[in-house]
Amino acid sequence: MKSLVFILLFISSFLGFAQDDSKQLATIIEAESKSALKIIQTNRNLNTGNYDLKYHRLQFNLNPSIAAISGSVTSYFEAKENLNQITFELTDNMTVSQVNYHGNTVGFTQNSNDEVVISLPQTINQGVIDSLTVTYSGNPASSGFGSFEQATHNGDPIIWTLSEPYGAKAWWPCKQDLNDKIDSIDVFITAPRFNPSNEEYFAVSNGLEQSQEITGNTKTTYFKHRHPIPAYLIAVAITNYEIYSHTVPNNGNPFDIVNYVYPEDLATAQNDTPVTVDIINLFSNLFEEYPYADEKYGHAQFGWGGGMEHTTVSFMGGFSRGLIAHELAHQWFGNKITCGSWQDIWLNEGFATYLAALVVEDFDGETAFKDLRSAYVDYITSDPNGSVYVPAQDTLNVSRVFNGRLSYRKGAMVLHMLRKKLSDATFYSTLQAYLSDVNFAYNYAKTEEFKNKLETETGENLTEFFNDWVYGEGYPSYEVLWNQPSSNTVFIRLSQTQSNNSVSFFEAPVPVRIVGTNGESLDITLENTYNQQSFLENVNFTIATVLIDPDVHLITRNNTVTLGNKTWINEKEIFLYPNPSSTTLYIKKPEFIKLKSIDLFTLQGILVQHWKDKTQINISKLQSGMYFVKLTTQDGTLTKPFIKN
Repeated sequence: MKSLVFILLFISSFLGFAQDDSKQLATIIEAESKSALKIIQTNRNLNTGNYDLKYHRLQFNLNPSIAAISGSVTSYFEAKENLNQITFELTDNMTVSQVNYHGNTVGFTQNSNDEVVISLPQTINQGVIDSLTVTYSGNPASSGFGSFEQATHNGDPIIWTLSEPYGAKAWWPCKQDLNDKIDSIDVFITAPRFNPSNEEYFAVSNGLEQSQEITGNTKTTYFKHRHPIPAYLIAVAITNYEIYSHTVPNNGNPFDIVNYVYPEDLATAQNDTPVTVDIINLFSNLFEEYPYADEKYGHAQFGWGGGMEHTTVSFMGGFSRGLIAHELAHQWFGNKITCGSWQDIWLNEGFATYLAALVVEDFDGETAFKDLRSAYVDYITSDPNGSVYVPAQDTLNVSRVFNGRLSYRKGAMVLHMLRKKLSDATFYSTLQAYLSDVNFAYNYAKTEEFKNKLETETGENLTEFFNDWVYGEGYPSYEVLWNQPSSNTVFIRLSQTQSNNSVSFFEAPVPVRIVGTNGESLDITLENTYNQQSFLENVNFTIATVLIDPDVHLITRNNTVTLGNKTWINEKEIFLYPNPSSTTLYIKKPEFIKLKSIDLFTLQGILVQHWKDKTQINISKLQSGMYFVKLTTQDGTLTKPFIKN
């Protein structure tokens, strides 16, 4: 560190790391939000809320050379109320030719609200499961939504889909709100057998491939998926893929990672994708078995940057380790448990970002993990505003929902802070319980439900933590004032300012490193619960300096550390009693300590009352709650909390 050259090299390598991370996350966000750019203005369709989807049989006819689709969707559903009609979502540039119900055609209308409204010949009573089939066709690419793409790679035709968050209706009749997962799907993709260069086409979709049926010059590929799935995670792609697999041992229950890649990229992909096995093993050890081990995991190359975590098969623009880790992580957090609304998107993206960071921690070591956290915090705190939780009025703003600073990086760092607050063992066991909870597994979760689950498992009250770091905006800046009043103690006063007034005070365990004149080091954690809080800690060496959060476990910026030039009083020699109290608060102190003044503050730092030298104060008229008393003496000031009953 004494070498200027070394320092410059260190800084440049750190900045390079941060820039690489920012570029990688940017490409991930590009794909995960791509179809949202024009279609996110879609509000939830309330007309689809009166039935519960059970099953889809999706039969698609595709030709990668042509931007078009035709086919039929058979849907099984349970009536949540008596039904005389049923509504599916489909963009109005697509054409429904027929609706079949119990072997008969029935009437329907399509409207400019992107709805197919089907008239039923008889009432379906509440609780009854029934079915119908919609036959349709059209050019989904003409809508401009970006959820259905016909393009080329190296001159070869390809079609792929990407529907997050509201793009499914652009290419098939569906129900796409985040309130109803489809319990089970079968997907049949019929396409020409060969491309114009006489290379064989291969189709990919969710679940496990069951068969390829060849009829003349066409081929129908059948995929079966038997886990609940939201509409936006259903996907298909077809081109002249090269296909190869890796096997995951999975404790004696092996399954395949099936890779569908462009022929021109085969060698590169075969070099890059084997790490997927190691990442699956890591996530399985930390959390639980891969959720779809009875089917497959896979990658399918497509034409956008980044990737998209379609259930059992992530669509990939490349095969970097970070991208593989991020999209794979979604199979647990995002696919098995899906965010319950777009306000809760951090439960998908913050988790996937943090799990990708855990790969850095496990594969590359703590130094690399620390550098990554530092890059995240630097980016998070580059703007003083914004919450992890998306405000309701912003859910139609794609750049806000898929915000790399807030939904991805800050969401990830909030999880890291939660891990440090709870301990590693508690953090991982609690997330294991969350993943296995029948209320959330293969279902949806919202932020409050996640918080409640954490509290149930840990016994901790996390309301303050979530209010500050998830719902609140901004970050704290700390001022540390310290002195060494004796050879074996250090006195530290911790003050805090906030970058955004939505949070009056960030409660947090604050890591501090005390460094000695001979290179000694002592790490302590200060449970900072109010402003200007004082701590007296034991130390067995002469102190050179104090460092705040040296290993970057907090979201914070612009911190200062100052050595005090006064003889500090021992705060343990002054205390308040009884505490809690309802009428009178007494101050006990040694005779040699002279009180100059007493100031009573709320937790928000509002002055309630001021007294001169007193040893008892009347608090009977105060409202119940926590306060703190600032005691000014001839040797300095001291703050003490108390509770008014």
